[in-house]
Amino acid sequence: MTELNTLRTKLQPHLGWHGARTLFVAAFIMALFRARTVNLSELSVAFPGLAKPESHYKRQQRFFRSFELDYAVIAKLVVAWMAIPEPWVLAVDRTQWNVGKTTVNILTLGVVHEGIAFPLVWMMLDKKGNSNTTERIDLMERVYELFPNTQVRCLTTDREFIGGDWLSYLLLAPDAKLKTPFRMRIRDSEMLWDGHQALKDRVVFAHLQPEQTQAIAKRRRLWGRWVYVVATRMSDNKLLVVATDQAPDTAIADYALRWSIETLFGMFKSRGFCLEETSMREAERLKKLFALLTLALCWAVKVGQWLNEVKPLTIKAHGRLARSVFRYGFDHLRHIFLNLSQPQQQEDFQLVIRFLSCT
Repeated sequence: MTELNTLRTKLQPHLGWHGARTLFVAAFIMALFRARTVNLSELSVAFPGLAKPESHYKRQQRFFRSFELDYAVIAKLVVAWMAIPEPWVLAVDRTQWNVGKTTVNILTLGVVHEGIAFPLVWMMLDKKGNSNTTERIDLMERVYELFPNTQVRCLTTDREFIGGDWLSYLLLAPDAKLKTPFRMRIRDSEMLWDGHQALKDRVVFAHLQPEQTQAIAKRRRLWGRWVYVVATRMSDNKLLVVATDQAPDTAIADYALRWSIETLFGMFKSRGFCLEETSMREAERLKKLFALLTLALCWAVKVGQWLNEVKPLTIKAHGRLARSVFRYGFDHLRHIFLNLSQPQQQEDFQLVIRFLSCT
């Protein structure tokens, strides 16, 4: 229990919540690393303390049912903990799965840093499939409200996040501060107008060979707006086309940073916390769970970065790391919390707890 109280004390100044609530968050994070799942029954067994698992299960239910989280605190803590520099690259995407007959659909906007899109704001969609423009604008404006003076280099989006209204918002937001540079992948069937004729972009770029890239020198009209269009032919012969308001020469490289949000979802799911194992169906409870996973994610990444400096990860023959920095930290924290009765792990805990500081 000494380690639990230490963790609560470390979190308290950042969260500013009632002591009992912060103690729950500390216990939940410890159990999360021990159990490596968000399934409440499994977490109940992994909770620290002498209470029976049934008591821990009810405690979790009360938290997710009744406690109101301040998500602005979470977003600002993420940026402070990870020391994310400006200008920011933002990435938006959603992840979807089924819990029984209920579809869970989470729209997420994150800031890209060290190959991961750290969540800033997220929304539970009450439907299957794509988000709409209103929902995307809501996420964007929440970010600008939380971080009004932050410089944004660009927003990266995949082919789901397209359309004239969305493009017009990014280019012509009523408040100049909300105008957002973008690198938007579009379908290869979109029509591009050059002032004389309209052609599908796959026709415009039909000459590209695998690994070739071309940026059209002059803007093309897309969905009623003039934008730069860049394309590259990938090794599998598929065409990747990106629309951008600026910097066409770097648009493809900038767009590639979007993959960081797929990395995030992988960490929340099979490569980390097994989010799809939750039995939660209620939107607000899932939103709270997502917030707690975000705190645990930051800690794991910070610990992994430190470990990688002390003992660098092995690089395999294909040039990739043997495991991710996140998983390096995740496994280390899990080993600590599973073996806290050992003196060495108590010493290691004192080392990793310092990474929950914003300095």
